[in-house]
Amino acid sequence: MKDEKDSRVQRRALLTGMGAAAAGVCLTGTASGAEAGGFQPARHEQDAWLAELPGSHRSFVDSDAANGGAAALHYARNILNAHRDAYGGEDSDTAMIVCFRHFSTVFGFGDEVWKKYGEAFHARLNFPDPLTGKAPDVNLMRTTDHGMMPNLGATIDSLLPRGVQFAICSQATKSFARGVAQASGGNADDIYNEFVASAIPNSRFVPAGVMTVMRAQEYGYSYLFAG
Repeated sequence: MKDEKDSRVQRRALLTGMGAAAAGVCLTGTASGAEAGGFQPARHEQDAWLAELPGSHRSFVDSDAANGGAAALHYARNILNAHRDAYGGEDSDTAMIVCFRHFSTVFGFGDEVWKKYGEAFHARLNFPDPLTGKAPDVNLMRTTDHGMMPNLGATIDSLLPRGVQFAICSQATKSFARGVAQASGGNADDIYNEFVASAIPNSRFVPAGVMTVMRAQEYGYSYLFAG
């Protein structure tokens, strides 16, 4: 009886070992298959700049409203400051992009455009100059002289020397150009070209802000929505 029992134990141990070995082969095969056949995003020339920005960290701060555009500047500054103060890092360690899309798109335009079309922008944004309560005639995200705003003093110009880059939505820019043209009787293409020519420094027009949000994540950028 004892010999029979020992034999059963030995057979059970052998089968268990074989099962574990088989399971190991299966798991290894599955992992290798995932690596070999896993998702790899396609690359496009229009997005190549996302890979070219230097830095050991990548941050993408997104905004689609006027208050959100202001907050995005504040958040970008906070990230850079925290990395400097808590980690002893440098601004150059972070590839930082702030995206102006949808209703925040107009913050990517220069003062000359705001002086000319500020009333039309205000009609869509409802983002008045805090000092006057009326439509702004300058890009409020480039000044600290117009009262307290959601950016809490973090301006576009204060972030430029820190290496922050700005993505401006082309689709929304065209939409604003059409709206201004309808209100003024102007030509939408000419107005669009005015907007593009006035773009803030360190900026580029991207095909669509929502698309660049997705593509940036495919390039390893951490995503933060500012509103």
